[in-house]
Order: sequence, then C-alpha cells, then structure tokens
Amino acid sequence: MSLAYKCSFLVSLDLQGCYVGDNGLAAIGRGCKRLEDLNLRFCEGLTDTGLVELAQGCGKSLKTVSVAACAKITDISLEAVSSYCKSLESLSLDSESIHNEGVLSVAQGCPSLKVLKLQCINVTDEALMAVGTHCLSLEVLALYSFQRFTDKGLRAIGGGCKKLKNLTLSDCYFLSDKGLEAIATGCRELTQLEVNGCHNIGTIGLEAIGKSCPRLTELALLYCQRIGNHALIEIGKGCKFLQALHLVDCSSIGDDAICCIAKGCRNLKKLHIRRCYEIGNKGIIAIGENCKSLTDLSLRFCDRVGDEALIAIGQGCSLQQLNVSGCHLIGDDGITAIARGCPELIHLDVSVLQHLGDMAMAEIGEGCPLLKEIVLSHCREITDVGLSHLVKNCTMLESCHVVYCPGITAAGVATVVSSCPNIKKVLVEKWKVSERTKRRAASVISYLCVDL
Repeated sequence: MSLAYKCSFLVSLDLQGCYVGDNGLAAIGRGCKRLEDLNLRFCEGLTDTGLVELAQGCGKSLKTVSVAACAKITDISLEAVSSYCKSLESLSLDSESIHNEGVLSVAQGCPSLKVLKLQCINVTDEALMAVGTHCLSLEVLALYSFQRFTDKGLRAIGGGCKKLKNLTLSDCYFLSDKGLEAIATGCRELTQLEVNGCHNIGTIGLEAIGKSCPRLTELALLYCQRIGNHALIEIGKGCKFLQALHLVDCSSIGDDAICCIAKGCRNLKKLHIRRCYEIGNKGIIAIGENCKSLTDLSLRFCDRVGDEALIAIGQGCSLQQLNVSGCHLIGDDGITAIARGCPELIHLDVSVLQHLGDMAMAEIGEGCPLLKEIVLSHCREITDVGLSHLVKNCTMLESCHVVYCPGITAAGVATVVSSCPNIKKVLVEKWKVSERTKRRAASVISYLCVDL
C-alpha cells in the first residue's frame, strides 16, 4: 500500500510468491494508473476482490497479467479484466478455479490479446473456439496439461488466428495429427513450435508443418514416440530458416531425419538431442558438413555418437557450447577435434565419458582460452595432471564440476582455485577440499552432499 501511494509512475510490478492480499492490490489499482505489467503468480492470499478492484482502478493501462496457484481468483476476476482492461495483450493463467466463462469473457472483451498461456484443467474446447473467433491478433499460444479439449479447439485456432507465430502444446493427450494439420494450414506465419508429451500427435501432423510453415525457426519435439523420420524429412525440405531443433526421447527419429535437416536447414544454430538412440555418427557428421553456423550442440546420452561425429563438427563448425554427457563412445580424439576447431568454446559438458583422459584436457586448455564452464563429473580417467593443463590457459573459467572423478584429488581442486581468478563455483566432494583451500575459497566451493 505504501508503494502504491508513493510510486504513482510504476509501470511493472512482480509480486510472485509474495504474501500480498486484497488491500494491497486494491491500493495498487487506486495509486498506479500507469501500471502495464503485473505478475501475481503464487500470491495465494489474493481473492477476486483484490483483482477486481485493481482492474477497475488501472485497467486502462494494463497490458500483461500473470496468475498462478491463486485458488480464490476465479472467473469473476477474468470478467472484470475483460470489462476494464481493453488494452490487455498478454494473459497467463495456471489455475483449477478458472472455467470456460472466464476465458470466454477475456476472448470477447480484449481484442488486442497477443499472448495466451493456459494451464487450466477445467477449460474446454468452447473457450478455445472463442479465442479462435475473437483473438485475431494472437501471436503466442501455450496450452499445458489439457485433458478436456480436442482437435476441435485447435481447428478453431487454425481457422481464426492467422497471425499465430509461437505454439506450445504440452501434455495435451486428446490432440491428434488433425489438430496440428489445422494449425499448419491456417497459421502459415508460425515460427516456433513445441510439442511435448502429446502422445497422439505423430508423423503426419509434423509433415503438415513442414509443408505449410516455411518460416519455422525453432522446433522442439519432446517425448514424441510416434513422430518418425518422415516428419523431419518434410521439415528439412520446407523449413529452410530453421535455426533451433530440440529432440528428447524421440525413439523413432534416426540418422536419415538428421541428414535431411542438415542438408535442408543450413542456417541451423542450435541442435539439442537427448536420449534419441537411433541417432548416431551419420546424422551428426552431416550436421558438421552442412551447418556451418552451428554454435550450440547438445547430444546427451546419445550412445551411438562417437569420435567420428565430433571430428566432423570440429572441422565444420565453431561451437560456443557443447554437451556430450553420457555419450560413452566419445574419447580423446573427438574432444581434441573440438578443441582444435572451436576456439570460441565457452561451455563444455563431458560428464560420464569413461574413456576421456588428460590428453583431451590439455588440448582444451590449449585451444579454448574463452572457456567459462566445464563439467567433468564421473570422468574416471581424468586426473590432476589433465586438470592442471586445462586451467593453465583457461584463465576465464568460472565454473568447474568434478564430482566422482577418482583421479582428481585435493591438489587438483587447489590448482583450480589458485589458477582461475574468475572462478565462482567448484562442485566437488567435501573430503577433497583441504583446510587451506577452504580458507582461501570457501565462497566458491559447492559440495555434492552437505551435512544435515
């Protein structure tokens, strides 16, 4: 309340996790007539009374509202928002207390809405159909954990929201290829798409995106077991501007798909793959040969990727970030190729590489002077000697993880602390830190396990 009375020019207010109540929110409405952005996530003490009064007071200027885990904020609040906040551009809702009526009223009353993010288990197709009918300026739509809407709602979005650029579908079990086909046909301006755990969406839906959405720049497929190679083959053919591709637990996608992406999407800058066991050297070699702009590569637990793939990457790309955690076929030769070909490397994660040794560490130290973060945890062959070579030239190092490295001792930890003037975090077992190192750098040492 004090803030509201004394800061009348306030434009943005983030109250996430605060114990503010209705009186405080009402005071903001009375005193801050220029407020544009409001975050009420996890403000559990609020009710409709506070938000309604705020909307009445400063609704004319309000553009962004976020609400989550506020059990006493219901459709009544959204009806007030629709009545008083005609300039609203962004609404984020995570609530079990919101139903169709609230979303319907906002869709009908806020014609400038551009961003809508919903995690509301009681909202159905009826609300999404209203969004598709009235929110013709919508650019960003995110739907999380919906159990009560189907392709009918997504078809309405495809039919009406022609300006849609960013779509996230997460754990929406009743969506199928037909819904995604409707988006592809209707939303040709789409640039970003994330499909996460929607188990009825398969290859056909993604093929439609590849054929109809040429401006796609970022694609994330997470836990999509039914999406196969032909989906990414169409993406490679049709989406020449793709810059980022994320794949997690996509068991039906293999080297043929990645080869088509490499040849068709030569502007690719970021490739993140995790636990896609059908992707091996062939696909990653094609990336190295064709995607010269690649700067961020993550291949976590891709156990068919070996040194040959990293040699091609080192010869063809200048990486800034590399994560090959758990790729057990990668050893000194692959990391040496990265060290010699990627002098701008800033972040390196080689954890759980059982065959990586001191020679690779010496090469990284020699070739990557800009390195700021390195993760060496669970690397059994790396010793104090390799660590010493690494930090000798990597003087910009800020973070070093060395837990479960039996070859690294208290002497190695002391070397890191003494050789790196910018060091901010060293993660290590407590028993490997000498009393002298504790006195010298207690603020930067983090322990895997702490005493209770």
